[in-house]
Amino acid sequence: MQKESAEIAAKKIKMLVFDVDGVMTDGSITYDENGVEYKTFNAKDGHGVVRMNKSGFITAIITARNNGTVQHRAKNLNFTELYQGRKFKLPALEELMKKYNLDYENVSYMGDDLPDICILEKVGLACCPADAVKEVQEICNFKSQYGGGKGAVRELCDFILDSQGIEKEYIVCEGPEKK
Repeated sequence: MQKESAEIAAKKIKMLVFDVDGVMTDGSITYDENGVEYKTFNAKDGHGVVRMNKSGFITAIITARNNGTVQHRAKNLNFTELYQGRKFKLPALEELMKKYNLDYENVSYMGDDLPDICILEKVGLACCPADAVKEVQEICNFKSQYGGGKGAVRELCDFILDSQGIEKEYIVCEGPEKK
């Protein structure tokens, strides 16, 4: 089945869902000598998620791994929902859709690897970073020009806001503390 254009699909989006490794990060997994896992996130991607939240979108993470760093990042950015340790991602997405009374056409999902295909085939706006595996790129109607953890999430957020005609909020450079 051929997906509709990204521009048309983006107008219907109410919820953005993201994988973590390879999407919100560059896919690197770093461990210290005690086995503690570290991840690096992109600040611009984070600002995109914050703007989506402020604009009334539902934001969610569905990841197969369990990681305190991801939990901290999700809390820091005020993600609406966080599903960790979900090897089977489609049931998690279906729970979210039921909870918020949404259809697949209202969902944007960004993934980068084979476990994401089951969702990408179904959602209205199937998205991937530039460095996603070939099989994922072939089914996505939105392909970022940026790699995972390098601005792909931000580009998607800006694209959806622009598609829906939502004005971008700019940070005021002078605050009340300026005299």
